[in-house]
Amino acid sequence: REARKEKSRPGDEFEKEYGDGRKNTVLVDVVFIVAGLGLLILGSKWLVDGAVYIAVRLGVSQLIIGLTIVAAGTSLPEVATSVVASIRGERDIAVGNAVGSNIFNVLFVLGIASVVAPGGIPVPESVLKFDMPVMLAVCVACMPIFFTGNLIARWEGAVFLLYYIAYTIYLILEASGHHLQDGFGRAMLWYVMPITALTLLIFAARAFHLDRKAGI
Repeated sequence: REARKEKSRPGDEFEKEYGDGRKNTVLVDVVFIVAGLGLLILGSKWLVDGAVYIAVRLGVSQLIIGLTIVAAGTSLPEVATSVVASIRGERDIAVGNAVGSNIFNVLFVLGIASVVAPGGIPVPESVLKFDMPVMLAVCVACMPIFFTGNLIARWEGAVFLLYYIAYTIYLILEASGHHLQDGFGRAMLWYVMPITALTLLIFAARAFHLDRKAGI
């Protein structure tokens, strides 16, 4: 019941803020969307050109640049959308934006890129050995978080950010051939990740027990 009340509040806030006056601005909103898409297309060209230039100048593989600079740069609109939606109480938009954009990237972006590329898109072996398992592990690790009270707590969000920083650091160490790469990777694999997984399982089990006790 409380969850339903909480869910209705963002809609009430939205209605109070915008009201019926927004109905007269649909055409303006459409113009903004089209203009924004045009700027995104132009910006994506500049982003790719700049990323390739950086990769060539630094002697770093284009894959590493794509996994770091390009990935973060193209996700900035999603970050802005989710942050603004969360601040304004429109939490469903924040979650839907994150989940939907990931589905869109995997299915549509890779799909259309493979269709237009002559001979398809080759998948680097390093992606299959490291980055793809990391992506799958992240999705699996999110499940107990999402199901504990249907809420992502602030400390859990902080853990997400720290893990992304750790992932980026590992990519940088790998690209530079730094001697700390192996030690950093082992520490993450054998200590940090298992401790985090155990902590999440304990919290998930505790939340499940409390829900059953409350009859939810």
